[in-house]
Amino acid sequence: MTPYALTTEQRTTPLGLDVARPRLSWKLRSEERGAAQSAYQIVAAAQAGDLDVPERRLWDSGKVESSSGLLIEWDGPELAPSTRYHWRVLVWDQAGEPATPADSWFETGLLRPEAWQAAGRAVWIGRDSVNHPPMDPPTDHDRTVATHALPPPLYLRRSFVLERQPVRARLYSTAHGIYQARLNGSRVGDSELAPGWTEYRHRLQYQTHDVTASLQVGENVLGAVVADGWWAGYVGFDPRKPAAHYGDAPAFLARLVLWFEDGSQRSVTTDGEWMEGPGPIQFSDMLMGEYVDARAQVPGWDAPGFVDVTEDDSPEASEGNPGGWGGRRSGFRAVAVVDETPGPLVAEPDEPVRVTRTVGAVSVENATEKSIVDFGQNLVGRVRLTVRGVAAGTRIRLRHAEILDQGELYVANLRRAEAIDTYVARGEAEEVFEPQFTFHGFRFAEVTGLPYELDAGDVQAQVLHSDTPWTGSFECSDSTVNQLQSNIEWGQRGNWVSVPTDCPQRDERLGWLADAQIFAATASRNADVSAFFARWVLDVLDGQDDEGAFRDIAPVMSINRQAAPVWGDGGVVIPWHLWRAYGDQRTLERAFGGMRAWVDFIHRNNPDLLWRKRTGNSYGDWLQVDAWTPRAVLSTAWFAKSTETVAEAAEVLGDPETAQKYRQLHAGIREAFIEAFVGPDGTVHGDTQTAYLLALGFSLLPEHLVAAAAGHLVADLKARGNRLTTGFVGVNLLCPVLTEHGHADVAYALLHQDEYPSWGYSIRNGATTIWERWDGWTEHAGFQSASMNSFNHYSLGSIGDWLFGRVAGIDQTPASTAYSELLLRPTPGGRLTWAKGSQETARGRVACGWSLDQAGTVTVTASVPPGSTAVLQMPTDDPSSVTEGGDPAATRPGVEALGNAHFRLAAGTYEFTARSTALRH
Repeated sequence: MTPYALTTEQRTTPLGLDVARPRLSWKLRSEERGAAQSAYQIVAAAQAGDLDVPERRLWDSGKVESSSGLLIEWDGPELAPSTRYHWRVLVWDQAGEPATPADSWFETGLLRPEAWQAAGRAVWIGRDSVNHPPMDPPTDHDRTVATHALPPPLYLRRSFVLERQPVRARLYSTAHGIYQARLNGSRVGDSELAPGWTEYRHRLQYQTHDVTASLQVGENVLGAVVADGWWAGYVGFDPRKPAAHYGDAPAFLARLVLWFEDGSQRSVTTDGEWMEGPGPIQFSDMLMGEYVDARAQVPGWDAPGFVDVTEDDSPEASEGNPGGWGGRRSGFRAVAVVDETPGPLVAEPDEPVRVTRTVGAVSVENATEKSIVDFGQNLVGRVRLTVRGVAAGTRIRLRHAEILDQGELYVANLRRAEAIDTYVARGEAEEVFEPQFTFHGFRFAEVTGLPYELDAGDVQAQVLHSDTPWTGSFECSDSTVNQLQSNIEWGQRGNWVSVPTDCPQRDERLGWLADAQIFAATASRNADVSAFFARWVLDVLDGQDDEGAFRDIAPVMSINRQAAPVWGDGGVVIPWHLWRAYGDQRTLERAFGGMRAWVDFIHRNNPDLLWRKRTGNSYGDWLQVDAWTPRAVLSTAWFAKSTETVAEAAEVLGDPETAQKYRQLHAGIREAFIEAFVGPDGTVHGDTQTAYLLALGFSLLPEHLVAAAAGHLVADLKARGNRLTTGFVGVNLLCPVLTEHGHADVAYALLHQDEYPSWGYSIRNGATTIWERWDGWTEHAGFQSASMNSFNHYSLGSIGDWLFGRVAGIDQTPASTAYSELLLRPTPGGRLTWAKGSQETARGRVACGWSLDQAGTVTVTASVPPGSTAVLQMPTDDPSSVTEGGDPAATRPGVEALGNAHFRLAAGTYEFTARSTALRH
């Protein structure tokens, strides 16, 4: 048995933690059946070598009898700021034998806000627009109405001299806006769009970088480029009113801390000694795009040895260098100190946005004045273009679009987002243009201005998203279903950009709560979103008002109103999901007061227990088709769901009295729902698919009417030729509820449907991501209204949870936490002959899959990690036929028969076969 994937605060070797008692975790793997951890020991030290020396350890937990390796709180001495801690976990197996230990480390950040104001106090610096207004842009700069007022980014530099080499150096930095730090001519780190988007009034993240190797004896230069970003740029679908959002100009804050061999320290901070000057980026905005004039590049501005030529006002100094640092139009300018207080700074708690892959062009169509590039995949990021041998001043423009309309870019659905990047060439033999402070949603790019035909090898797409570790895989015998899974994955990548966004291409990109909570279960199959969601939950809580109402979006931007049903319920569902999927009790504790307040807000305004009042901008079953689910049915069902969840959370948190209170409230809501909306024949008011799905999925029916209600649901689906009508709210319940109530055949019919509306219809028409709406484009009506028609969303991809959970069969029992007790229920059906899935859970790798031959023999393979057990339900109508290696399954090691083709499995890998008359037919 081997521990692996050690994490601190759900991250691998995090640099810069601001957590007083970080939580340590590990996973286990073993080839031995029945393997299990019986005990663990954690030791920690200041140096890796000290882990082997007991008297030099900082913390030794001793041998702890426990099977858990999940989120164990630090119980050593109080953590010091800016300090690295090495830790080791030793585990013992079920026989008491020790396993090979595994080591990891974490490093604390500044820990306390006052550290920013210690010796060499760091202050916010920005452009001194009073004494030094921005340089005029080049005369050939064709700004649009939307971009005419966009300022150039800050180019900041600070020179300092080191008389000796530091043994350790950390840069702590952040921005009002988005930034890239520079040190001695090179970029620091690989974060994109840092510091990310949070509720800036409550929390602004800072990044920690190890820059030890970049420093030298003699002159050093610390620099930064800072653009408007979410702070001061276009955000959402509002006009640009920065002061109404966060601020009207970018600024930078940094503390570079140096440690020397003798134990002394030195800090270089942002202060009035910094200088600011223009650079090649004339403006950059995340919605509008970026404009770069490469003639304004100043090589070496961020490196030692750079000499300003402010005094040289000769024409030669300015020629070919519009707006540069040198010459008569340039020169260093003193920065302004814009704020002396650091503000609500916190260390970045999850993985940043990064460029995670490069996608090459699959084709380039060259015409007389333009080239249209197809990357073959709708994605989010930016284009990297190599330009060869063009004259100085040549203006090259890149436009972006998700889809083509009769061979031309379809950009109407971008609304006000221009999504145009412009590059003015410097005139060198080879130049590379890649924007730094913007991103776009696109599959196609139109390139104009090149005096030659574009070669496919000279253009790539850089894929950019929050770098949540990818953990899941699903595939099967049907290529269309595999494309659906791919579309779900790419929709998640494209919309996981600092927050769970709504549509990455148009003027929106907001964190809608309903979209995120509906998709949360699928998201956590594909990737480890534990730290990502835990951080975003804080933004959700920050948006809650004094009455207890959440907002529709987080961070609150563009829309500041009390949330609608399902949307506000995201503040309840997501913290609970983090507990169920990852065992994250700390986030549940933080959120519990807000969860209660939301339910109390609904109850206080709806004492009859039917949620009809204070429903915000009630969206209903958003984007349903050919159906209308009554608002009160939907809202009351979700009132019941959130109330039940609060009761369960109270039980987990050790508050049985509160749990009982909300259980009684839930019982009352359920009774009111049945009385108001359920007919004696099992019909549910509205008679829509979503109405039945909510009643069945949330157990809001008398037991004797459950089968009848399921029958009404199936009848509606079949009457429509196995076509769905569900929108965002109903779609994630559709296939799971059908399967749970014995209608997996209908669920598979929906999966394989390729007529409108269906997942298959969009795939048949070229979709490589999940569309926002079923009718984004149809053969009978063309494009839907451009006012809301994205081809990259994720909500309707929430079927992914069912693909993992019932098609492949990976799930957990209702009482399980973090997959401690797996529920393996592979469900063959449809036209599939095999399917398989795997998932790196919080405890280790889980896998399940099946294959079916023509005789009706089904083979199921399963892998259970140490630390988990599994209940396996074999898909057979002949329980006595279940065998492994020719022996009855119940006689095999690690297998306990539970009856009716159900088995309890210990850790290990299994391969069972069984007969199935039903599957054969």
